[in-house]
Amino acid sequence: MSTTAPAGEFRTCPTTGLKVHKAADALIKANAVVATVALLIGGIAAILVLLTRWQAVHLLDAVWFYRILTVHGMNMLIFFILFFEMAVLYFASAVILSSRVATPKFGWVAFALMVIGMGMVEWTMFTGRADVLFTSYVPLRAHPLFYLGVILFAVGAIIVTAVFFGTIVIAKREKTYEGSVPLVTFGAITAAIIAAITLLHGAAIYIPTFIWSINPEWLTVDPEVYRMVWWGLGHSSQQINVAAMVSIWYLLGALTVGAVVVNEKISRTAFVLYILFISMASAHHLLVDPGFGPAWKIVNTSYFMYMAVLASMLHGFTVPAGIEMGMRLRGFTQGIFGWLRRAPWGDPGFSSLVLSVVIFGFVGGITGVTFGTEQINIIAHNTLRIPGHFHATVVSGTAMAFMGITYYLIPLIFRKKVAFYGMARWQPYVFSIGMLIFSLSMTFAGSFGVPRRHWDITFTGAPFDVAFSPAVDLLLGIMAIGGLLGAVGGGMYILITVWSVFFGKPLGDDCTDVALAGTVPPGVYNRPFLELPTEDVELEEHGKLGMMPGTMILVMIFLVAFIVYYFANWKLLSAMWQIG
Repeated sequence: MSTTAPAGEFRTCPTTGLKVHKAADALIKANAVVATVALLIGGIAAILVLLTRWQAVHLLDAVWFYRILTVHGMNMLIFFILFFEMAVLYFASAVILSSRVATPKFGWVAFALMVIGMGMVEWTMFTGRADVLFTSYVPLRAHPLFYLGVILFAVGAIIVTAVFFGTIVIAKREKTYEGSVPLVTFGAITAAIIAAITLLHGAAIYIPTFIWSINPEWLTVDPEVYRMVWWGLGHSSQQINVAAMVSIWYLLGALTVGAVVVNEKISRTAFVLYILFISMASAHHLLVDPGFGPAWKIVNTSYFMYMAVLASMLHGFTVPAGIEMGMRLRGFTQGIFGWLRRAPWGDPGFSSLVLSVVIFGFVGGITGVTFGTEQINIIAHNTLRIPGHFHATVVSGTAMAFMGITYYLIPLIFRKKVAFYGMARWQPYVFSIGMLIFSLSMTFAGSFGVPRRHWDITFTGAPFDVAFSPAVDLLLGIMAIGGLLGAVGGGMYILITVWSVFFGKPLGDDCTDVALAGTVPPGVYNRPFLELPTEDVELEEHGKLGMMPGTMILVMIFLVAFIVYYFANWKLLSAMWQIG
């Protein structure tokens, strides 16, 4: 007996021609909406934290600073990111493969568990029962519902991951696609595998910690063991982001300019390297811990981590190279950078893609590899350089990519026009420029030794004096300006998204009408992804290597910046050690 879903359970996307299972439609919408709510909560908390870290304002007292910092971390790094990634998993499986969702009821059970878990954690944080920060290090002890909420949330995410893999099996069995899964789906598979590894780490440490939180006499949780296992969740969860973000890069490239994949095998190999090695980078959070030997630290943060770095460098080449090749094959062949000058910079999906790639690579990637080096880590650990790094990766990279794909999800999934489209065209620039200023100034302030988590860097009332360079006050002021500008950009995104989804004008059935210009991104009605050139034309007229001179130059600029920053940190380290 066939298990194929009735035809009435599908709709055909007039833009892509893909069959969209209505259950996938609903699950994508639900997860995306809750992700936006979490982003709003985390964004408000971010402003409060920022105005406290800015010493000239110093808004919150110590208790509320750490409370709101906990709220900010959990909402941004866990709830917003993972809810959005759940939507991406449904999109990359059911929608891209034109398949029905495996067991939609389990999808809704998972969604309910995640929402309930999020609600429990929010309640404990806002009521002062979980002032333990994002890391919740033992022996800091929160209310048991905090840990239970995280466990329920993780269980829901694991169920979604299982539904994702089940959907792919169904698509293969029912032959809804031909050949290998598309690269975007392959990247989502990578994210799902890393998610399974990550969430199992979370269960392994949060379940015993939950028991300990009820009664410490029932179970002892060793702080060092907690830190090691927890970072398998805390850092690896951000590697889910990386895999999902890169998948969105490839998708946005195709949707916006008809980017092609330069080499499928190279891109897929890079994703496999993520699975094998990227979680090992979690060890760089433990480089100053005395409980681990130097051999373990060096191996994890060099030989293993470098393979994950290689994967990111491969994607950092193939994504812009695919954009350049796609543009050149469509006639934009003038000069080395003519394709870049004539790109659709007014398309918020395209500008989000480029800004995500550039800031993630040039700022987040370079600083991440540098700070992950065992010796250099000693001068960066627990300074503002660390949040400066991950605001360039998770915020300017991942969140920017998520924002960019949202401008296509609104017409393709929600079937609405993008509200305030003129504002939407500027939103990626406002947000990314603000976050770039914020990340760079925070990183440089950390270079002067400004602590990462301390409520008051002047240590008012302490029996000792801490004197920072006058440059620190300037950098913190610039950091505040950049952060507030980024918050404005984030607010623009939330306003556009919420208004489009709940109050926006219906799109209609004709998505090829150029009259839609100014209401949706141009890729929706131009559909460059449906006019991909043949491989014969690609090879005969241009040749694969000869087509990408602009990308090669950009990559060389990146490598020079990488080398200069890396060795500048070794110079700084040698000056502090005063050896010889």
